[in-house]
Amino acid sequence: MSLAAATLAPDSLPTRARAATGPHPDRAPSSRRDAAVDVARAWCLTVVVALHALMVGVSVTADGPLLQNAMEHWSGFGILTWFGQVMPLFFVLGGFSGFLQWERARLRGVGYGAQLAGRLRRLFVPAVAAVLAIVVVLALLQLAGVPEDIVATAGFRLSQPLWFLGVYVVCTAALPLLAALHRRRPAIALAGLGAAVVAVDVVRASTGVAAVGLINLLFVWLLVQQLGFVLATAPRDGWSARRASWLAVAGLGTLAVLCAVGVYSPDLYLNLNPPTGALVLLGVGQLAVFSLLRTRLARLAEGRILGRYVAAVNRRAMTVYSWHMLVLVLLAGVLLVVGGESLPQPLSAGWWLTRPLWLAAAGVAVAGIAAVAGRLEARPSDAGAGMGWRVAGPVRAVCAAAAGAGGVLLILVSGSALAGWIVGAVLILACLGLLRSPGVSPEQRPAVLTGVARVGEA
Repeated sequence: MSLAAATLAPDSLPTRARAATGPHPDRAPSSRRDAAVDVARAWCLTVVVALHALMVGVSVTADGPLLQNAMEHWSGFGILTWFGQVMPLFFVLGGFSGFLQWERARLRGVGYGAQLAGRLRRLFVPAVAAVLAIVVVLALLQLAGVPEDIVATAGFRLSQPLWFLGVYVVCTAALPLLAALHRRRPAIALAGLGAAVVAVDVVRASTGVAAVGLINLLFVWLLVQQLGFVLATAPRDGWSARRASWLAVAGLGTLAVLCAVGVYSPDLYLNLNPPTGALVLLGVGQLAVFSLLRTRLARLAEGRILGRYVAAVNRRAMTVYSWHMLVLVLLAGVLLVVGGESLPQPLSAGWWLTRPLWLAAAGVAVAGIAAVAGRLEARPSDAGAGMGWRVAGPVRAVCAAAAGAGGVLLILVSGSALAGWIVGAVLILACLGLLRSPGVSPEQRPAVLTGVARVGEA
């Protein structure tokens, strides 16, 4: 809803900015957070929530209440997507953080199972609470006699952002293998995934079978994650401004040409489902732009107000992402009850005039729910000591990942039906159940606290 190197020489940078320019190839990755990455991640999540809020269109027609995606009918949305399609940057940043976290874990002797289990908990603990809340809301709407099509539309809209969670879990599970390949043969890893993306796009275009493109849910996002590895292993002094500029021009320029000749849609959100190579090119461009702005972004994080906002968003990123669509749909319901027939039609002048107030209300509501839900979530630092988390082996962790991703997939396929949400929630609970045990023995506790509690952010 989530963004290689400084343009100045390292010695000319402030200490905090120097820490954000990437690891030295001869030293272990630093455990310090990258300020520039945190700013970019917070920006991405803010854009996602704002765009989803803009998409909410509620009105009352002759046939009754209508909940729709207002942006589907706005001619200017395609242009907006060139600035608002931030998912490639999300995966680039995820690849960057995930690579460095895995490197630190390996140096501490933490195995694949423990690392994956820790990441799964950070992803699914916030998500399962939101999914269960959505199940309750949809059930209450049905019991209250809300028209079935309204409930189905709400369920469908609520399910759509969850694709990110399912794909991110798969990318996280595959990260150690791809990170090892990147350390040995980075060019081969990039070229192989790139060839797979192009092959899927070509087959889809030549056969006209759109379902073929779903294969790129795997290849596109694995490749964009791999771009994050490139960022993580850049030299300490980073890329020159000239090199980053050429990379930005190459990525974004190629994308513009391919959109102009009709290979890809100029509406970059239409390239999201199913994903296409357009998102890879966009990711290359966003990676390069991030490189050019990296030092400035790190300095922005030093501001008192912005720094606090960035820290708060990154601390509750998955909570915000998991809950924001439910908050928006509930706010839309409140509008229907309070406004009724006086609501302006989506995309009308009156509707646009009310958008600033709507966005502000949505932001306050999402922040409030995230703060409350976040306090109820188990903290990673408490995971081993008080929550009974198991020190997972690789088989158990992979099975947990499969259960969680399967639950998300089921919700995506049948999200308009309450039954799909219920079964999906059960699978996600099973994912977390695989990672729990009745207790943690004294012998296990040091491994839990070291190997699980200190996993990096999702």
